[in-house]
Amino acid sequence: MSILLNLYRKLLNLPLSLLVKPRSIPTDPITELALNREQPLIYILPYTSQSDLLILQRNCRSLNLPDPLEQNVINSISLPRFVFLNEDRRFFKSKEAKSETVAVIHRYLDLHKQDSNLDVQLIPVSVLWGRAPGKEKAPSLRALGAFSRLFSMIWYGRDNFVRFSQAVSLNEIVANQNADEQLARKLARIARMHFAKQRYSAMGPQLPDRQAMFNKLLDSDVLKKAIADEAENKKIPLEKARAEAAKMLDEIAADVKHDSLRVADRLLSWLWNKLYQGINVENSERVRKLALEGHEIVYVPCHRSHMDYLLLSYLLYHQGLVPPHIAAGINLNFFPVGSIFRSWGAFFIRRTFKGNRLYSTIFREYLAELFYRGYSVEYFIEGGRSRTGRLLEPKTGMMSMTIQALQRGLTRPISIVPVYIGYEHVLEVDTYAKELRGAAKEKENAGLVLRVIKKLKNLGQGYVNFGEPIQINHYLNQHFPEWREPSEDGRAKWLNDAVDSIAKEVMVNINKAAAVNAKNLIGSALLASRQRALAREQLIEQVESYMQLFLNVPYSEDMTLPTDSAEAMLEHVLKLPRSGVTAEKDNFGELIRLDRESAVLMTYYRNNIQHLFVLPSLVASVILHLEAVSKDLIVKTVQQIYPFLKAELFLRFNETELRTQIELILNEFICQQLVKSESEVFKINPAHLRSLQLHSNGVRELLQRYFIGLNILLDRPEISRGELEKESRSIAQRLSVLHGINAPEFFDKALFSTFTSALKVEGYFDAEGKANKAKIEVIEDLISSLISAEIKMTISSAVKSME
Repeated sequence: MSILLNLYRKLLNLPLSLLVKPRSIPTDPITELALNREQPLIYILPYTSQSDLLILQRNCRSLNLPDPLEQNVINSISLPRFVFLNEDRRFFKSKEAKSETVAVIHRYLDLHKQDSNLDVQLIPVSVLWGRAPGKEKAPSLRALGAFSRLFSMIWYGRDNFVRFSQAVSLNEIVANQNADEQLARKLARIARMHFAKQRYSAMGPQLPDRQAMFNKLLDSDVLKKAIADEAENKKIPLEKARAEAAKMLDEIAADVKHDSLRVADRLLSWLWNKLYQGINVENSERVRKLALEGHEIVYVPCHRSHMDYLLLSYLLYHQGLVPPHIAAGINLNFFPVGSIFRSWGAFFIRRTFKGNRLYSTIFREYLAELFYRGYSVEYFIEGGRSRTGRLLEPKTGMMSMTIQALQRGLTRPISIVPVYIGYEHVLEVDTYAKELRGAAKEKENAGLVLRVIKKLKNLGQGYVNFGEPIQINHYLNQHFPEWREPSEDGRAKWLNDAVDSIAKEVMVNINKAAAVNAKNLIGSALLASRQRALAREQLIEQVESYMQLFLNVPYSEDMTLPTDSAEAMLEHVLKLPRSGVTAEKDNFGELIRLDRESAVLMTYYRNNIQHLFVLPSLVASVILHLEAVSKDLIVKTVQQIYPFLKAELFLRFNETELRTQIELILNEFICQQLVKSESEVFKINPAHLRSLQLHSNGVRELLQRYFIGLNILLDRPEISRGELEKESRSIAQRLSVLHGINAPEFFDKALFSTFTSALKVEGYFDAEGKANKAKIEVIEDLISSLISAEIKMTISSAVKSME
């Protein structure tokens, strides 16, 4: 029998090797699943399939995992390294696992009773042929004849995934339970349930019949009432109002086609290989775990580029997860892109719902229906792409609808997954700089797409980091326990506060998952120099200082750092097309510099990670300007300024954590010999003054903006918030010209709005909206001590001239 089986496997291997290109999930199971290669492994497959076994064997060899067709030899006893959970082609299928499988697992359990040092790892593995749910479901090879099997290999061979799951330690199981045959059967039943969940997480629910879903929604009580109200308010026939509602639904709804997703996979694989040297993904196991646990997943990425839509869906598909339905701006619904995006899962949303109650009701009901059917959803909480590289203030409409869907009795828990997306080059960055200088935003169209395609070239690395998920049910139970109680007037009083709180938490978690890369690190160092240039040795020393700081005093556990040396990172950036970083030699050595135009563009990438620098920068600035300062004064100064930084940059530290972080930063500065400490008094170390200056300059422009607003308030305490923001922006524009400030966000009106809001929250305005002059004088005097005299003179002069 074994001779015939081996011959069959050899014959089967030929078409498999030619037609099938399997992909591993995760890509590095040894590291991501923390497998112990010193202990035996046993692979468990869901059903008997020699095709799947041979594909697993090829995958294991490429991943440096033990060969499943070889035996495990334990205490001179040889046992198979794989088992099949179920039979393949039985007409009446048994609900129990194969008896041979149970017997093999039982023998492994017996060996653990005899050897306490033994720890066999049981690894569930699925081989997925195609990922289409519902009617388009890929046929299972285990139920096909030879011809159909060959056809499926051809059709689905490039859509084949080998999914490794978290290993189960048999040693831990034996330690807690008796190793008998019942335990072996129990393990087999658990594996069966696991495979069912895994298949659902990879393929998702059936694709909807679009028209049937429309009819269901239009016949719902909520939409019937909204349509009737529309007919009454506009004095039109009910049929016309219903037709208008159907038209709105058709404008909004996605029309997912799995074949279109497969084409997209091929297209995007080509695109990423053409554009990027690599796409780096971190913490994807968090999402796979949520999917296996049956959570409704809402992906909330930051928004840097139109590439974000494509990149996240592509990566989720390759992580063995269902691509989400994506909320896209109506501006992207143009020929031919709109219909293509719709077939990939995009549903379209107008920029504003104001004044259109029917549309807002329809959109809310459609979103709730997606959650009800079990589709994952993706939306960009910032509302649009960031033109500055920083996170924007969250727009909370979609978040509110998400929580309202949960209120309506959704049985599955909802988890928000914040996602940090970063690039070493953003295709639209030139356009962003023009828009910040006042140019009108160009409307998306086919011509614009063609112009972007012409720019396709090496764009360096891309980064997608999945942040810490927020389980909404748990969050509401903890912070808003009244959320389950029905409201008397139909309007939940807690809802707005809950939406704002969760939205801010999402932004904080996105920033916690930031990816530091060669370009934003080198750019940050060069922009910290007023001349936008540094000697090569000084630049490398500064980058190494940043890296040591991030390694020893990390902003969060979720942030990621490059593994290359500072020298290698610099060489990488110098070779990137249009990086703007150039090397020049003079009589004293080599200079690395940015020209003015490139410096403006580089601020975008610096701003991606500015929140990581700002607290160390503020600490360095206090020591640099006050020269000899006690720890308590440093802490007090930072604590007074921190609320404005926290509001602007979505920083993570609370009051207790802030003091601890400041102390860690001070200790690191001492270790790097940037400062000296004598009897709890911190002083500048002259030998490393330049490095301390570069550290301090990361907060320079933020403090200057705050100083502008505070000066205006002291001069005119009764000024309205609108006028304050307008005049602050005008002075900032003047300051940027006179002092060569390159950052376009320096006079971004949204940042002045954030600052005035933070002033109000922190009590710098009284109940009537008038500035609390005494309190403002304290913070103004504090910030004044951290700003150069010439900057203060320019600001004061501009404020007086506006009286």
